[in-house]
Order: sequence, then C-alpha cells, then structure tokens
Amino acid sequence: MTLRSLLAKDWVVEVNTATPAVPTWTPVKGLTEFAEEINTETEDDSDFDGDGWASQVVTQRGWTLTLNGNRKRDADAPAFVPDPGQEFLRQAGHVVGPGADVHVRWYRRDGSPDAYEGRAAVDYKGAGGETTDLEPFECELLGQGKPTEIDNPVAA
Repeated sequence: MTLRSLLAKDWVVEVNTATPAVPTWTPVKGLTEFAEEINTETEDDSDFDGDGWASQVVTQRGWTLTLNGNRKRDADAPAFVPDPGQEFLRQAGHVVGPGADVHVRWYRRDGSPDAYEGRAAVDYKGAGGETTDLEPFECELLGQGKPTEIDNPVAA
C-alpha cells in the first residue's frame, strides 16, 4: 500500500444561513488557512501508588475553528455583493449574546470520514493592510458544547 499525505486545502467550512429545522448550508469561500483545535483541561490525579510518575485526568474539552482568508465579492455584480458565507460570519461577529452563535459544519472534500457540525460563537476580525495587499479576514469559531460527528456530505 502506498500512503499519501492529506492536503489542508481539502477542508470545507459551511454555515447554516437558514433555520436548524431546514438548514441551508452556505460555503465560506476565500479561505487560505483552516485550523481545528481541541482544547483540553486536565487535573493532576497523581498518588503515592504511581512510583513517582504523575497522572493526569482530562476534565474538560473545547473546540475552536480558526479561519483565515481573503475577503471576496461577486465580481459580476455592479454593486458590492460579498461572499454570502463570509458575510454571514462577519455579521454574527458584530452581535452580542445568542445571535453571535452560528450553526457550522466542517468536512473534507476528498470524502474522508472527517466531518463534524456544531454551534459556535463568532469572533470576527476584519483587517486592512498595505496598498498592495489583498484584504484579509480572520474568524475564530468558539465551540458551544460537543461537536457532532456527521456523515461526510461529499461521501453521502
């Protein structure tokens, strides 16, 4: 068997721009970087029976998705029309309270079984730059509870 590395560019992030009952999954376009982080809290569980070796117990986990990209717009529209997925996150990033949460799913477009969905608070950071730069954006999706493993939409 020949093994090949997975490519980071194969991740897809989509936000539900409708209702939980009837979701409309809208892709977030223009991504240049994607990172999924599982944060772990532990407590020391060491005792005298460990022969001097420490023991740790996981007491809590959390997740964060970090999205970096370039702001995009509809090039064919005469007026400014932003990428719908980016705009949905940008708008949620200006809200305080429950409206700052989004329903999100992320999966690999190569059909691997890595596919999840969950609710997350949005921490959106727009940016400018120098005169020769593209306009970047950064968005952290701060997990609200345990993400759910789902069937990969590409494989379904």
